[in-house]
Amino acid sequence: MLTRRDFLEMALKGIVIIGAGNTLQSFSPVGFRLPDREKVRFRFALASDGHYGQPKTTYYESHKKMVKWLNREGRRRGLDFAVINGDIFHDDSRFLPEAKKTWDQLKMTYYVSHGNHDMAPESDWEQTWGIPWHHAFETEDAAFLILNTADVKGKYICPDLGWTEEQLQRYRNKKHLFVFMHITPVKWTEHGIDCPELVDMFSRQQNLRAVFHGHDHIEDGMKEKNGKHYFFDAHIGGSWGTPYTGYRIVELLESGEVLSYQVNPGEDEPVNSTTIPV
Repeated sequence: MLTRRDFLEMALKGIVIIGAGNTLQSFSPVGFRLPDREKVRFRFALASDGHYGQPKTTYYESHKKMVKWLNREGRRRGLDFAVINGDIFHDDSRFLPEAKKTWDQLKMTYYVSHGNHDMAPESDWEQTWGIPWHHAFETEDAAFLILNTADVKGKYICPDLGWTEEQLQRYRNKKHLFVFMHITPVKWTEHGIDCPELVDMFSRQQNLRAVFHGHDHIEDGMKEKNGKHYFFDAHIGGSWGTPYTGYRIVELLESGEVLSYQVNPGEDEPVNSTTIPV
């Protein structure tokens, strides 16, 4: 995994990295060059932890900025969809409709996952968003699972293992599988939770390319377990976390590689980048 410092050093030295048919240079303004757009099969964005309605935070302004940034991504390079990966609002379900109205300003299809601060019954959740806490969708040769990691009172829980196993089997013949879940299933962060049975399922799933998390506002990188990649995307809002608010981009390339990089939109440069080989 390349750090922000690595990118800056490469930019200053004018080094070009060439790997597996793709060229990566530095980003704007000094040059992280993405793969040619025609080499990208599909592209999506992840953002999490908006905590809409949290007292003493600038939640309205932070959401307005994130919507603007994601729409800008869509205009510049295209986004097939976005995922808002949990903690959509902050505890009080009266903010749920207002948060929904804000995200409806996105110019692309978007999905949501249920976070521990999203304290609304699943029936209200499904009525608002049109999907339950656990959800699956697919496109061409890829499938996507959204898993729930909290109960209605905010208690951390492991996702429904029976439903998850059923979906993993259902989509086992897809070339690519991606999972979105708010809380990481490995206790390698302060706010993680151990779900060993789920991790075992993931480890055995040959077509699982990546798992994406929110929740840990201070985490914006990648962790690896049993050959599987687990990514974090910092935070949209809230009262703590990385010094910037940002989002993560994922690109599935024609080669079969998966490129994922974390964006600090305030500086318009990548924080880190990971390429998952075929």
